[in-house]
Amino acid sequence: MAPKNQPFHRMFRKDKGAVSPAISSVIMTSAIVVMVLVAMSYGQTYLNNSLAQNEFNSNKKFMQTTSLQLDDVAWTTGRTQTISYSSRFSQLAFNESRYSLHYTAEVFAQASGWHVALSYTTGIIMFNTPIDQYSISSGYYERVFPKNNASFVQESSTAPVGHVFVTENLDLPGAGFIRVVVAPSIREIHSGAGNNFFLPKLVDGTNRYLSQSVTLEGRNVSQYIYRDVTQVRFTLTFPQGLSGFDSTFFGFDATTQTVPVGPSGLVIFYLGEVAVSLGAF
Repeated sequence: MAPKNQPFHRMFRKDKGAVSPAISSVIMTSAIVVMVLVAMSYGQTYLNNSLAQNEFNSNKKFMQTTSLQLDDVAWTTGRTQTISYSSRFSQLAFNESRYSLHYTAEVFAQASGWHVALSYTTGIIMFNTPIDQYSISSGYYERVFPKNNASFVQESSTAPVGHVFVTENLDLPGAGFIRVVVAPSIREIHSGAGNNFFLPKLVDGTNRYLSQSVTLEGRNVSQYIYRDVTQVRFTLTFPQGLSGFDSTFFGFDATTQTVPVGPSGLVIFYLGEVAVSLGAF
């Protein structure tokens, strides 16, 4: 208690080390601003990651649709199909000379042995998402379509003519992307009349980048007929394998496949050339 008769206000001593209310307000305001900025930065990063992940999942569906549309145009000269997409982070890429597969088909006849029936190179379509926006892990591989068959020769009338897969490989040149890829494959339809093989070939079209779309145009269908054949052998090679676009990148279960031919001995190859144009319209 204060001594008797001493004014109450004299009980408090002046503290020269205390911070003035104005400075305290500035410090508290600055701390709050810093916390808000940190929270905003975290929130923006989280939002971008969520958007990139959703976009990546949409990319997989888009590329599966593109693979199915490839089958619609490859066997009809002049047919065109444009598929649109919406993307903030990712970009489509097609470069026939850089990203390619080389298929060789040989036929075997008892009278003449093995000889080459046709040989061609096809490009692939890639949807690239920067890993600073979305990443799973280096070395990641996922087969999107078909899910349970990794052969580059698919049998049945409903078999796909394009494989869709996801790969992330930071050892590739120009690495820094997780990629969704459409890689042309081969469909076999076996009937009593013979063995029919459908082989799509992707070539570079007109890339104007005017919109977020890919246009597939059927340019030509070539037919190759062979008789008295007992076997067909397909061999897959990778022209850019030294650049990392090799068997590991594509993930097929083998690079050679031999198919027996039915009693008719008739084999027909259909090679459908499809021009791929990015943002043409």
